[in-house]
Amino acid sequence: MDAKLDYLLRQGDNALILSQQLCQLCGKGPALEEDMALSNVALDLLGQTRMWLSYAGECEGRGRDEDRLAFDRDAQDYRNCLLVEQPNGSYADTMMRQFLFDTWHYFLMDGLTRSSDPRIAEIAQKSIKEVTYHLRRSGDLVVRLGDGTDISHAKMQTALDELWMYSGEMFIYDAVDDAMVEQGVAPGADSLRKHFLDHLADVLNEATLNMPSPDAWMQRGGKQGRHTERLGYILAEMQFLQRAYPGAQW
Repeated sequence: MDAKLDYLLRQGDNALILSQQLCQLCGKGPALEEDMALSNVALDLLGQTRMWLSYAGECEGRGRDEDRLAFDRDAQDYRNCLLVEQPNGSYADTMMRQFLFDTWHYFLMDGLTRSSDPRIAEIAQKSIKEVTYHLRRSGDLVVRLGDGTDISHAKMQTALDELWMYSGEMFIYDAVDDAMVEQGVAPGADSLRKHFLDHLADVLNEATLNMPSPDAWMQRGGKQGRHTERLGYILAEMQFLQRAYPGAQW
């Protein structure tokens, strides 16, 4: 697969799978304001998905638009990181997963605004305002819950400890990532990781949460199509209508 096409699929798939996960929480938020916020973040990510996958379809040149790329691929063809397919779990799990993703996503989009590929830079520029809000919101909730009651603190610490092993995959670069860096399309891993860890340290310190070791062992494989079994369940729900009635439209 062409390196740029693979890279575009990774960005689109990350946003799509996390959006689908958040959509499952519609009507289940702990408060009305939070319920609306989760749905809005999901819609933002879905809009970003359309831009990434539309460009991916054009680069692929096989006549597949964003809908076909979303609904016609199987789990092994998805290129999202493992973090976004982790279960919603408790609200602590949902928000810690969101915060870890948002932190990486913000610094990546910031770097991509200076991409040598004008189309990628344009998508990043359109996304950065939304991503900035996402990071501000999830970071604020991590602080409020981490520095809240004994119960909320314990739940947030547990969520952080359990999700930490999925937080490093985004910085484990392979041949696709290296090609994008070499072409000036994407930022390097070292600078991204430093910004990521520095921001995490500041927020987690304010939240009175203990940050796990940055050198801990990390899960990997999602970017290459090796996923947890949960992705299959996510796609089964998301793709059912289009698989049952191909080409169906409202």
